Amino acid sequence: MKLVRFLMKLNNETVTIELKNGTVVHGTITGVDISMNTHLKTVKLTLKGKNPVTLDHLSVRGNNIRYYILPDSLNLETLLVEDTPRGNLWGVGADAVVAVVGAGGAELCQQ
Repeated sequence: MKLVRFLMKLNNETVTIELKNGTVVHGTITGVDISMNTHLKTVKLTLKGKNPVTLDHLSVRGNNIRYYILPDSLNLETLLVEDTPRGNLWGVGADAVVAVVGAGGAELCQQ
């Protein structure tokens, strides 16, 4: 699973995000898009060496994020399950591919 797909499942989770410039953002995720842009509510923003500022909403550009700090209570096993089926490499449905085992090993052929 791609990291951004995992992050897109974190709606309503409270996380801490450290940015590349040292700023720390703590808030509740309202959404993450395919570019990893992260939208938060009820935010505490702490600029490096400054006092914290409270904001109702904040959007963070994805390429400015160094890392996410996730809550310990987060159930990673359920979030990491892929819920979208992946196609096979040949673009053929699984029922149309048959494995044939012969003396030379396994081959794939279409029906």
